[in-house]
Amino acid sequence: MRTRRHQQREPEVDPFYDMLFNMLIAFVFCFIVAMLAMNPRALKAGDIPAKAEVLITVSWPDMNPNDIDTWVQDPAGRLVWYKQRDIGLLHLDRDDRGLANDTIVVDGKKIINPLNQEVVTLRGIEPGEFVVNVHYYESANAAPVDVTVTVVKVNPRAEVIFHGRLTLAHKGDEATAVRFTVRPDGSVTDVNTLAKSLVQRI
Repeated sequence: MRTRRHQQREPEVDPFYDMLFNMLIAFVFCFIVAMLAMNPRALKAGDIPAKAEVLITVSWPDMNPNDIDTWVQDPAGRLVWYKQRDIGLLHLDRDDRGLANDTIVVDGKKIINPLNQEVVTLRGIEPGEFVVNVHYYESANAAPVDVTVTVVKVNPRAEVIFHGRLTLAHKGDEATAVRFTVRPDGSVTDVNTLAKSLVQRI
C-alpha cells in the first residue's frame, strides 16, 4: 500500500498587505530623513553661530618670556582684552602670558609650548571701525619685544588686509597696530595705524 505524503501548502500572501507594509517602511524612512534634516536645537537668545568673518592674530617671538596683551575695540566702543574675552561679536581665544602659562604636565613630564600668540575672532559682520592695540603688560627680562599683527578677512575667501610689525620698548608701552572699518556688506576699508589708546580707558 502506497503512502501518500501530503505537503502542507504555504498560505497565500495578500498583495494588499504587502503593499501596505512597504508603504509603512517608506513612511518611516521619510520621517527619519526629515528629522535628521531639522535642527533639533534652536538657538538660544544671544547665541552666536561658530563662524569667523575676521581673524586678528598677535604674535611675538617663540620662547620669549614677556607678556604681551591684545586689546580690540568694536564700533560700539566695547573692548575685548584678557579680563573680557567675549563681548559683542568679538572673542579672544586665550590670554598668552609668554612663558608664564606655556608649560603643561603630561604623564609627569613638563612640556613647553614655545608659541606666543593671541587670536581675536570677529564672528559676524558689525559695521564700523575696529581698533587693534598691543600692550607690553609684564616683562621678565626688561627687553624690547617685536610684535607682529595680522588681520585676515575670512569670508568669502581668505584675504590679508593688514600685516605689520612694531616694537614695544618697555613694560607698560601701548601701541595701535591697526584700525580698519567693516562695511555693511562685510568688506573692509580705511585701514590705517592712527594711534588711539585703549588701555587707559580701564
